[in-house]
Amino acid sequence: MAQQSAHRIEEFAQWRALCSRGDLVPNSGVVAWVEGAQVALFYLPDGEPGQQLFAVDNHDPHAGANVIGRGIVGHLGGDLVIASPLYKQHYRLEDGSCLEYPEQQLRVWPVRLEGDVVEIRVE
Repeated sequence: MAQQSAHRIEEFAQWRALCSRGDLVPNSGVVAWVEGAQVALFYLPDGEPGQQLFAVDNHDPHAGANVIGRGIVGHLGGDLVIASPLYKQHYRLEDGSCLEYPEQQLRVWPVRLEGDVVEIRVE
């Protein structure tokens, strides 16, 4: 049953062109508008395959401001994180979880590079 549900979700999800690789800033964030949400894109060209491009909510739930795209990328406790520029809490880029406040979470989107086109999957 779980496989059937996952397959149905995949049917409605689609990849959309968002921007080009040239619009990204290496090792930093840029913000794009995706279906009514601000999405912070982080491009880490020297990262391992599958760990080069991330898309998370730009809205910092702790500060209540749209600032995540201006955060600092780093490693903490073996996790690749973004540090919020206001109160410095750390969010895992992989799943959006907050290391300091487990009840807080950033939404994440699947994102990929297809040649020089950045694509994001939306439902």
